[in-house]
Amino acid sequence: MNTIFWFRRDLRLQDNEALNASVEATAATGSVFPVYLFNTEAFAKLQGIRQHSLIESLKSVESDLQGNLSVIQVSSTAAFAQRLIEASQQIQATQVFAMESFDPLGIAEQKELASALAAKSIELRLVGSGYAVRPGTVRKPDGGNYRVYTPFFKAWNSLADVSPKILGTAKWQKLADAVAIPAATKESPIEVKAGEAFALRTFSRFTDRALDKYDELRNRADLSGTSHLSHALAHGEIHPRTLLANLNGSPAHEVFRKEIAWREFYADVLFHYPNTLNDYYEPKFKKLRYDTGAVAEERFSAWCKGETGYPMVDAGMRQLLAEGWMHNRVRMIVASFLVKDLHIEWTRGAQHFEEHLSDFDPASNSHGWQWTAGCGTDASPYYRIFNPILQGLKFDPNGDYVRKYIPELRHLADSSVHEPWEIFDGYAQGYPQQIVNHTDERNESLSRLEELKVLNS
Repeated sequence: MNTIFWFRRDLRLQDNEALNASVEATAATGSVFPVYLFNTEAFAKLQGIRQHSLIESLKSVESDLQGNLSVIQVSSTAAFAQRLIEASQQIQATQVFAMESFDPLGIAEQKELASALAAKSIELRLVGSGYAVRPGTVRKPDGGNYRVYTPFFKAWNSLADVSPKILGTAKWQKLADAVAIPAATKESPIEVKAGEAFALRTFSRFTDRALDKYDELRNRADLSGTSHLSHALAHGEIHPRTLLANLNGSPAHEVFRKEIAWREFYADVLFHYPNTLNDYYEPKFKKLRYDTGAVAEERFSAWCKGETGYPMVDAGMRQLLAEGWMHNRVRMIVASFLVKDLHIEWTRGAQHFEEHLSDFDPASNSHGWQWTAGCGTDASPYYRIFNPILQGLKFDPNGDYVRKYIPELRHLADSSVHEPWEIFDGYAQGYPQQIVNHTDERNESLSRLEELKVLNS
């Protein structure tokens, strides 16, 4: 029996439960026809680095399959379903295998496809997930879902699957009418490296370099203390099981384990509350007063370009534009600045990140922003207002991170780069002055919180 395997956000061959199931269903006598839905309209909207990231991931999978990846280039799920029906009839396949998705768009896509295939007696079999614990599995003793991370982690940790799945022997074939992987339509600011082999090498280097000091180094923006695997996880080039398999109980390994669990917590929250993809987890914050109008737009533009006059914020935003990635600690700093210093709604920042991050993940992006903005999964979050100057001094103590991304400040030595206004020639190379005063805006944010309390009383 032949089967079709639909690659989604699981662009790898190893440790892929759905692919294993597709191979096993051939019973050694048939072939697996791997396909990928290339949505032309969605692809055209991506920024250059996101286009190149996807293309490089697909090229890696195609190479691993000895060229037997069938790209189906269409603009809708309905058109994709029709192509799968035609292909299934041609190769006499009655099953299409795929990894299950749990975000709103992925769920809608697989439901539509399953319905269309079933009408032609073709089964869509969804197997496994991109998580160590399937979203919706972790439950409180009363059967409800967790809304707070710490108890979620404790329950998740007891359920997490840490046994990577090994792929059996498979025979791959390509559909007769498959097209080549399309070329990018936009330039990328950097050369993108991606794929399963690259992800495994990245993990190996991280294990040797920083895993045993992860608890100490992960917040330092100037050091290579993080795994740099967020892109690989977002595209499914590596599975969390692979990352968890050999972790021990040391403080550093435990912190890394908890970071993996954060990703799965946000996926679980989005699964239970799909409206929170673009809407408020805590609805009362919809009434918070945000700034709009010409001045707000000017400030938003300065934030996007990395020209706010706050070095740590600007370095992060320029890193995003230059590399399609940003250090996680810096993501929190720039998000706090947008919402609580510039008083601009978090959804605009989340959209900007979605457009530019090569590691974009819908659940992590939405709920990471809401956590920092104060309307997400936290007990008393809004009072947390990051001081961008102190954050820079603490997590980039020598100023190396800032100097790397802000050439206008490279003439300043050591930590003085974080406070150019204190140096007589700090602005000599054209760095912009602060667009707002942090102390004033912090007070303004807290004042607006008091207004919100009155409105919700």
